[in-house]
Amino acid sequence: MNRWSLRQLDMKNAFLHGDLEEEVFMRQPQGFEDSKYQTRVCRLRKSLYGLKQAPRAWNAKFTGHLPAIDFTVSHFDPSLFVKHVGSDSVILLLYVDDIILTGSKDSLVQEISYHDNGDIFVCQTKYARDLLAKAGMDTCRSYTTPCKPHCQLLASEGDSLSDPTIYRSIVGALQYLTFTRPDLCYAVNTVCQYMTQPSDLRYIHGTLDHGLNFTSGSWDLHAYSDADWASDVNTHRSTTGFVVYLGNNLVSWQSKKQNYVSRSSIEAEYRALANTAADLAWVRQVLLDLKIFLPQPPTIHCDNLSALALSSNPVYHSWIKHLDIDFHFVRERVQKKDLFVQYIPTEEQVADIFTKGLHGPIFLRHCRNLQLSSSAGFEGE
Repeated sequence: MNRWSLRQLDMKNAFLHGDLEEEVFMRQPQGFEDSKYQTRVCRLRKSLYGLKQAPRAWNAKFTGHLPAIDFTVSHFDPSLFVKHVGSDSVILLLYVDDIILTGSKDSLVQEISYHDNGDIFVCQTKYARDLLAKAGMDTCRSYTTPCKPHCQLLASEGDSLSDPTIYRSIVGALQYLTFTRPDLCYAVNTVCQYMTQPSDLRYIHGTLDHGLNFTSGSWDLHAYSDADWASDVNTHRSTTGFVVYLGNNLVSWQSKKQNYVSRSSIEAEYRALANTAADLAWVRQVLLDLKIFLPQPPTIHCDNLSALALSSNPVYHSWIKHLDIDFHFVRERVQKKDLFVQYIPTEEQVADIFTKGLHGPIFLRHCRNLQLSSSAGFEGE
């Protein structure tokens, strides 16, 4: 947003640097056996790749050094570290053994490609292509949407897969792909619950180079919240969907089946509203850790007028007494003007893409609103 330079670092052999707290023993390495003590084992002093302790040991080693150079960990994201020196800031983000640095000082050198106007495009094209090859669908016919409108999957229908292991592996890979492909969230959330052949892959085949575009702009924090009441025909639970924007950029999104059955569409919408408000509160706290102060409180856009009324009406209704915690969580923030809730027509509800399958034209319109585009178009600008 401030057009700060970025530096991307990759720590070589990161997991070999971790110190082990537990006693771990291994057989003598092949070619390095002690002929006098062939039955003895070696005690590890450092972690090795393949040990379940290795990621945590590396993380503890790295983060343990950061306070010595005046970095503090965010209270709301343990992978985020911030250093403030007067009016200047340096931000460090750690993901396993990858590091991203940015800050207000120009001394940080840019090492990733971006446009002169500051736009950044993030995609997983190679990962998606490898996934299709793994599934044997790299030459399949493409679909225009990841799932059909009004698609209902029944646990009692369909044939069992011959090899569920491969299916689970593909679904797990699809979940990782949603990190840059929010358009897949609802479909992936659905296939995770049933052993059905995912049509997501045919859609991915036609959108291999799609990803998220991030642009510089305002610090306006806002969200869209939606719910599809009793959408699961097996459990009658509703689906929550929300998306959070900072300016024009997506910073958080979710498609998830609700934990409890809702007695009405209003209740389902209000549960979704509460989840969205909680996520907005988290994003706001992370921004405060970075000393980024919003020009105005965040706004949630909702297309259910009754849910909006509940968020601002102090009158207690007995029929929502079982929603007491969520009810007061949202209403308290609205009354304190820490949060605004506004009505939006259903046709403009971007979060609709996270709650149900949509027809092609509507789906594509929401994809554009999510700042999803082709990398070819980005590179050609």
